[in-house]
Amino acid sequence: MKTFTKHIIRGFLILSQLILLQTVYSQSDSVQKVYKFDIKEEIAPPVWRTTKKAFEEARTIDANLILIHMNTYGGLLDAADSIRTIILQSEIPVYVFIDNNAASAGALISIACDRIYMSPGANIGAATVVDQSGKPLPDKYQSYMRSLMRSTAEATGRDADIAQAMVDPKIYIENVIDTGSVLTFTTKEAIENNYCEGSAENINEVLKLAGYDNYQLIEQIITPLDRIIGFLIKPYISGLLIMVIIGGIYFELQSPGLGFPSVAAVGAALLYFAPLYLEGLAENWEILLFAVGLVLIAIEIFAIPGFGITGIAGVFLMIVGLTLSMVDSIILDGKLINFNPLIQSFFTVITAVFISLIGSIWLSKKLFTSTVFGHLALDATQQHDDGYTISETRYKLMVGHSGIAHTNLRPAGKIQIDDKYFDATALSGFIIKGTKVKVIRYEAAQLFVAKDE
Repeated sequence: MKTFTKHIIRGFLILSQLILLQTVYSQSDSVQKVYKFDIKEEIAPPVWRTTKKAFEEARTIDANLILIHMNTYGGLLDAADSIRTIILQSEIPVYVFIDNNAASAGALISIACDRIYMSPGANIGAATVVDQSGKPLPDKYQSYMRSLMRSTAEATGRDADIAQAMVDPKIYIENVIDTGSVLTFTTKEAIENNYCEGSAENINEVLKLAGYDNYQLIEQIITPLDRIIGFLIKPYISGLLIMVIIGGIYFELQSPGLGFPSVAAVGAALLYFAPLYLEGLAENWEILLFAVGLVLIAIEIFAIPGFGITGIAGVFLMIVGLTLSMVDSIILDGKLINFNPLIQSFFTVITAVFISLIGSIWLSKKLFTSTVFGHLALDATQQHDDGYTISETRYKLMVGHSGIAHTNLRPAGKIQIDDKYFDATALSGFIIKGTKVKVIRYEAAQLFVAKDE
């Protein structure tokens, strides 16, 4: 009897433990993981970077929901399009809480989300594509944006005409928007037109409205390295780094062996390519194109007379390498897609190169004529009356004589006649070291020579 009683008690205890474990498991299983990240700045490559990172982390932790906390006036269309695409393709539901503004590119991103929540007094819309001064761009850009807004609204079950009206002032929607104005919704208007699922004061209210009562909120952590990389990949910073690269190369060529320009150029190149490489934008072959271009230019300058196909190819490869490194791969399944980011990157590079060359030429003149940084160039005049002279007679007697180029004449250099050396300038083109030359004339303490046929 006692044995039977012990078995009953033991069975009861085991059953109780199983019920307790099941209860604990059920409770932990019912906790919803909500991953939150912010878009509270201009839509640009740094925001696209943090968005990609957010979606990767959300997938890693098996999040039940991704929540975007937004307050932005818009930004670059290519970055916004990339963010829109990753949202539409997400297997995890994506909600957005518009804390104040979701204008322009922000509106496009918001419409891509499964649900939109807005704080009282918030706004969404005004998605016309504009330039830096706020002036609307030509219709081909507006057409592309209209298409993006319509297709995004259709994909998320929203009114496509309303989405288009946020771009196109010619759209008329009865009781919503008249022609001549670009559509922007307040929170109340967005709710009335099914462009907002509800009004909330904060994140907790948003999740309560969305039906998440038992949740764990996991927020994205931005590390110092993330901030540094985000800063370096901003377009204007990339442009400045390109200017330093080109300027450093220019000054090194003007004053070989000076050291600092080459160090500055190498440092700027590392700061330019490293973050782009870490972000997966710059591929190995794109960086290699830049390096090969640099080598070709060096060969053209130091080994091959003139500036021909080698130098042109070098400049071309450098520009191509710098340009392609700034954008995602534009080749997919053998098709070229979305040239807008590539065009923007190209103009960034070309503008930076042009400004750098002009600035370097101007600065080099200033440095060698100004006394602010000391005397970088000899500015004293050696007068004949003070005993400074050259043997003009010796030079003049060389007219008509033949010799060889002791150095490359580009066009200036030195020639050798018998066992003596003279400063000389090629009358036309470049003359390679060792070439036979003939002195044609003497002028301003310089012999002018031509190839001796």
